[in-house]
Amino acid sequence: MTHAETIHAWNEPEGIHPRGTLVVLPGRGEHPGAYERFGRRLATDAYRVRIATEPGQVAELLLDEASDAPRVLVGADTGALWAASLAAQGAPGLDAVILAGLPTAQAAPPAGADREQDLALRSACPTYHGLLDRDGYRPGALAEPVPHELLSAADLGAITVPVLALHGADDTVSPLDAARRAYAGLPGTRFVSLADTRHDVLNDTSHRTAAATVVLFLERLRLSPALPEIARAEPHGSAA
Repeated sequence: MTHAETIHAWNEPEGIHPRGTLVVLPGRGEHPGAYERFGRRLATDAYRVRIATEPGQVAELLLDEASDAPRVLVGADTGALWAASLAAQGAPGLDAVILAGLPTAQAAPPAGADREQDLALRSACPTYHGLLDRDGYRPGALAEPVPHELLSAADLGAITVPVLALHGADDTVSPLDAARRAYAGLPGTRFVSLADTRHDVLNDTSHRTAAATVVLFLERLRLSPALPEIARAEPHGSAA
């Protein structure tokens, strides 16, 4: 089976030129189909979305002439560590990285969770539970320790491309405070926490807000790697 046959893909609407390419790296226990909702939503905004589960797929997609720029890695859970490590190594063709629910060295794995507990740790969204709880899902995977070599390779301080970090305020797998400390060494990062959101920050009940935050980041990135503001909160009020 070729890489192209194993990659899940969502394309821009017919007749619209693509605005960029997102390569999604799933995390522990997940499968590509769990990102169907995310992929469809971003594709509606004309961003091509591809799911990759092997290193060869990532390199192929980032360097593929058919992959429109900006080319952005989106990693969730251990996929975020993988994305960060590729960015730290200066992966060719990479323009930015989005890190969702990044595990940290301080994050202790939850005690062996059963199927229902694992789903609850991930998200409060029943629709996402249905998307995830299919062939390829590994309940209890979040209890697996994160490999030390993966944590070491994800050197945030070595990343030179723009970074959007998304994290659930109610994440008990990778607590927000620990994530905040991890990103402190990378001042150029756009770090956004989502209220009432658990570990699978792209797929919780706030998934529309997460997707909107991603789109705003991408639109700014298209203008410049310096991420110029597009929407500004202006002072207002009655004149004296």
